[in-house]
Amino acid sequence: MTKEETLKEKWQEIQQKISDRFGDGETLEVDAIVYLIGVQELGQGYRKFKKDEKINLMHIAVCKLLEPYGYYEFDYFDNDGWPHYNLNEELPSLKAGEQTVLLKQAIINYFENF
Repeated sequence: MTKEETLKEKWQEIQQKISDRFGDGETLEVDAIVYLIGVQELGQGYRKFKKDEKINLMHIAVCKLLEPYGYYEFDYFDNDGWPHYNLNEELPSLKAGEQTVLLKQAIINYFENF
């Protein structure tokens, strides 16, 4: 099995498990899974979030997902309990498909090490 096939198989397995739990019968895509990771990393449980909070949740998730790759480093929690990260290294210029592959790999790593 090639690396690409292994990634695809692992992604589908994780996507299915998360969709079964949170998808209300629909298959969740990368953005929705990133959002859920942000909610998890915030650690305040699920509640209604404002639009700007949803964007911040996705940012938290991306930082957490890319932290093992050396792009981000956790800095501190603010007074409201929101985590903040420092950018260690500029992200490489990637095409949309390459960004998706990187995020899928990072999500797989996140759940394998959770």
